[in-house]
Amino acid sequence: MSVTIRIIPCLDVREGRVVKGINFEDIADAGDPAEAAQRYDKEGADEICMLDIDASYEARSTTLETVEKIANQVFIPFTVGGGIKSVNDVEVLLKTGADKVSINTSAIINPKLVEEASREFGSQCIVVAIDAKFNGKDWSVYTHGGKNKTDLDALSWSKKVEQLGAGEILMTSMDKDGTKSGFDNILNQTLADNLNIPLIASGGAGELDHLVDAVKLGKADAVLAASIFHYKEISIKKVKEALKNQGLSVRL
Repeated sequence: MSVTIRIIPCLDVREGRVVKGINFEDIADAGDPAEAAQRYDKEGADEICMLDIDASYEARSTTLETVEKIANQVFIPFTVGGGIKSVNDVEVLLKTGADKVSINTSAIINPKLVEEASREFGSQCIVVAIDAKFNGKDWSVYTHGGKNKTDLDALSWSKKVEQLGAGEILMTSMDKDGTKSGFDNILNQTLADNLNIPLIASGGAGELDHLVDAVKLGKADAVLAASIFHYKEISIKKVKEALKNQGLSVRL
C-alpha cells in the first residue's frame, strides 16, 4: 500500500473540555483541549481533529476560542467540526486556524453546502463526517451528534458527498463508539471499496490490533481514536510501529 496511513487523535469538546463517552452517551471529562493537542503533536500524531459535539444540537457555531488555542499549539493539520452551517462558517474556522473543516449535520440538511465550500476553498479542506448505526440491513445515518435518525444509508450518502466535492469521509460507527471492541471493519471496507476519496475510520479503538485491522481489513486510509490516546493506554508511536511491522507506510 503506497498511501501513508495517518493516525489522528480526536478531541471531542464540550464546554471547553475534552470529553469521552460510550455509544455517544455517558460522557466523562478527559482534560484541556489545547494541552492534549500539544501533547499529540509532540508524540507524532499526523493530524488533530476537534469536534464540538453539542454545537449542532444546541444550534450554535463551533467555539472559536478553543479552536484558536489548539491552532496555536500544533504544527500538524488540524480539522475542526461542529455547528458549521454556511460557507462563511467554514471561512471563519479556516481563518481562525483550522486546516480542514468537518461538516456533518449541515451537509444532510443542505448538501449544497459541501459543493459550495469545496468549490470555494478546495476539496482538500472539506471533510464530511458521518455517524451511522447498523439497522440489520445497512447503516442508518444520524444527525445532531447521533440524536436523530435519517432515511439515508451510509454508503449512498458517502458516494453522494464525494460527488459534491468532499475531500474525505470521517466515518464513525455509533455501534462501536467508545466500546473499545474494535472498528466496524465491514462498514469501513464497504465504503472504501466504493469511494475514491480517503476514508477515516472512527469508533471502537481499544487495542493495538484494532487500529491495524482498521487499515488491513477495513481498508481505512486514516485511523481516528480518542480515549486510548487521552488516557495513555496506547501511544501513537506504538501504533505506527505496529503498522510499519505489517508493511504499511507511516510517517515516523
